[in-house]
Amino acid sequence: MAATANPTAATRRREPAALLVLVLLAVAVSAIRPHDYATWVLEVAPILVAIPLLVVTFARHRLTPIAYRVMAGAALLMSVGAHYTYAEVPFGDWMRDWFGFARNHYDRIGHVAQGLVAAVITRELLVRRTPLRPGGWLAVVVTAMCLGISATFELVEVVAGLIGGGVGDAYLGTQGDPVDAQWDMAMALLGALLAQLLLGRAHNRQLGWTGAAAPAHPAPATPAPPPLSRARRPAA
Repeated sequence: MAATANPTAATRRREPAALLVLVLLAVAVSAIRPHDYATWVLEVAPILVAIPLLVVTFARHRLTPIAYRVMAGAALLMSVGAHYTYAEVPFGDWMRDWFGFARNHYDRIGHVAQGLVAAVITRELLVRRTPLRPGGWLAVVVTAMCLGISATFELVEVVAGLIGGGVGDAYLGTQGDPVDAQWDMAMALLGALLAQLLLGRAHNRQLGWTGAAAPAHPAPATPAPPPLSRARRPAA
């Protein structure tokens, strides 16, 4: 009866499960004759780590619908990139031919999604777990943390490139660009800023933040002065 009376709430309860099934199907399809299985494993590793973590913590630490949606969208992009390798995704080839780019830019889209996901998750954790509230300081901290997360991924990619040989090169997908890492971080920064600008208000509503100022703590009552003793009491 409750689900019938409130279909929106019922839909929100079912949505994470539907998104999980969609992502699992995408990962399974991407594993069918990929460009290279070793590269595929490296590319889908973040998804395979995130899914069990989200499932285990779902009951006690459920995230907002926006958080699950952006993570699912990023996982779909990653599954496509894992199947073809980012440097050879057909959509990126189409963009290159249509716009006259010098390279396949599908990986740039992936890094925008990376920044968007990092911003939403970081923002949610900070609002829920720290005294920070929506505003300028929250935006500064979220943006800085997203850049740090992006830089960490770039360091991981460098290590993979050094120890992985040809597989590492496919994983990096630099396509001969000497400033690929800088471009990747710039795209992650763009994604983080877009997430806060375009999704911030909706995210605030889902977090239960109305924008009202927090109630001020009442000032402690001033204690009454002690009564004068008989010796100090002035004469009538």
